[in-house]
Amino acid sequence: MTQPPLAEQLPYHRLARLSPRHQWWRPLAGTLVVAVGYVLAVLVLMLCALVAGLALGYPEDADGWPEFGPVSGTALDLLSIAVGIPVLLLTVRWIGRRPAGTVSSVTGRLRRRWLGVCVLTAVPVLALSMGGMFLLPSDGGEAESQWVGWPAFARALVMLLVLVPLQAAAEEYVFRGWLTQTAGAFLRSPWAALVPQAVLFAAAHGWGTAWGFADLLVFGMCAGWLTWRTGGLEASIALHTVNNLLAFGVSAAVVDGLASDETAADAGWQTVVLDVAGIVLYTAAVTWWLRRRPLQHTAPAPLPPAHPYGAAPGQWPVYPYGAMPGQGVMPGQWPGHPATGAPVPPSGTAHPGVAAPWPGTDSPAGSAGTGEDTSGTG
Repeated sequence: MTQPPLAEQLPYHRLARLSPRHQWWRPLAGTLVVAVGYVLAVLVLMLCALVAGLALGYPEDADGWPEFGPVSGTALDLLSIAVGIPVLLLTVRWIGRRPAGTVSSVTGRLRRRWLGVCVLTAVPVLALSMGGMFLLPSDGGEAESQWVGWPAFARALVMLLVLVPLQAAAEEYVFRGWLTQTAGAFLRSPWAALVPQAVLFAAAHGWGTAWGFADLLVFGMCAGWLTWRTGGLEASIALHTVNNLLAFGVSAAVVDGLASDETAADAGWQTVVLDVAGIVLYTAAVTWWLRRRPLQHTAPAPLPPAHPYGAAPGQWPVYPYGAMPGQGVMPGQWPGHPATGAPVPPSGTAHPGVAAPWPGTDSPAGSAGTGEDTSGTG
């Protein structure tokens, strides 16, 4: 008896090919839809903010835009990035023709326990790196920072704890998620898929200094490698979220700190050295965890459709819409439904008109899926 073919195991960067309806143009069309949809979502958000600002009586700047203040203004900036998440997930489902969760991980979902492990790993590592930056000598060109006070700091901290994870996750879904999988739809090498997203990630933050660009490039490469190695975005989301929370938290602690226009792209070489050290140390720590608790990092590709009733070619004739030779499609019939008098498939075999289930989901007969993470880490 001939053994059924084994499904190809797809790594994370190749998951765009997970759909049985995958075609070469879908990732490219999806990229255009993501870009246009994101712009429209931001325009809607800004229109709502404008109406709310005018209705609440906020003062206006020279351009007629409401001046929300540092905390509310930062919240609006974070939301303008976070709105990319629903746009991207809908595009994966509608254009990519695959479950939206396949951009989160190879299991088709965000592995929350593993995400928690990565967050707990990132906090002490990045806090140590951030603490070292306070020990750097000042260039003397900056005014002395003034403590903002506990009430103002608490309000800012609550806002940051709610919105920064969404902002960081949105950037990871776009760069380490969609762009990596779009490149992986055409290229088998993981490095060929990881390098472009890292360059685009660094460029998206603007050009400040060569050191700042290099810092962002290293961040993008390490986050991309962790995504490929772990089979999901959890490790990179944890790294990005903790890094941004610490940076925004320090800014929120001083007067007008959140109003600053400086980003990681403007960092000097001393700051970059400490930041890169923290990123590399976190990457090494996650790799150590993987050796102790291996994760599922691939997903089975869809198999080509089997022959009707499991028979070899030529044993079962296939007629359009199930009609026998000389018969038309009778009223009440539909594609895949056998006509009256057509051979009946053996008991227990799949009907040729029924599509194979998605990897990781239940089959029509109710069998269990294969996408569950059995590593014990979520």
